[in-house]
Amino acid sequence: MGAPHGHALHFHGHSPVHRLPAHLKLVALVSFVVLVVATPAEHPTAFAGYLILLLAAVRVSTVPLAFLLPRMVIEAPFLVFALLLPVIATGPRVQVGPLSLSEAGLEAAWLLAAKATLGVLAALLLATTTEPREVVAGLQRLRMPSLMVQILSFMLRYLEVVTAEMHRMRIARESRGFRGGSLKSWPVLARSAGALFIRSYERGERVHLAMLSRGYAGSLPDTARPPVSRVHVVTALALPTAAAVVLLTAYLV
Repeated sequence: MGAPHGHALHFHGHSPVHRLPAHLKLVALVSFVVLVVATPAEHPTAFAGYLILLLAAVRVSTVPLAFLLPRMVIEAPFLVFALLLPVIATGPRVQVGPLSLSEAGLEAAWLLAAKATLGVLAALLLATTTEPREVVAGLQRLRMPSLMVQILSFMLRYLEVVTAEMHRMRIARESRGFRGGSLKSWPVLARSAGALFIRSYERGERVHLAMLSRGYAGSLPDTARPPVSRVHVVTALALPTAAAVVLLTAYLV
């Protein structure tokens, strides 16, 4: 049975999805999302098929939906915008109760909501079954630009460090009787943000000097590459291949 482990998004497990090499999962994710985005509104059944495929992949991964659903709150801004579209869009309108809604806006709203939900769920499936360091190694294996890989690597490594520093500063403020929530607290929070920036900058300089002293020459060393079997490739491509079949079927029916 898996459990949250290490990174806040990662769900430790030993499913076939967990065991897939990260670069194959990245290729599968991008391929699936491209198919979802390319699906026109004229084929609503295709989106139902995509959702069934994704839920099947989640089932195989053994990641509980109770673990995924709270983290889908990240798509809230897209859903809010989708709710506003029927109101603010122009064109022919339809009466829905007391509201006069745009027909084009209604179509764009459900299309945006469907694509955003599928994309976020697919990305969360990758994040929950792949350690952050494996994602970085996968990008490196896919020959992504070295500078981008290094920036992502350092961001993932020190995001938790900076977050922990923010937590300590908050505890220090509250232990001195600070209570936020009013305009009077803004100067204190601004000074805290400035202090955090200075500390993070100084830490970055120390880390850079330490890396140079250990032979860093502007590029990260290649990480160990686990072997890739035909089973891995077939398993990784199962989701985007099935999604392509669903889209093709929607066009033919």
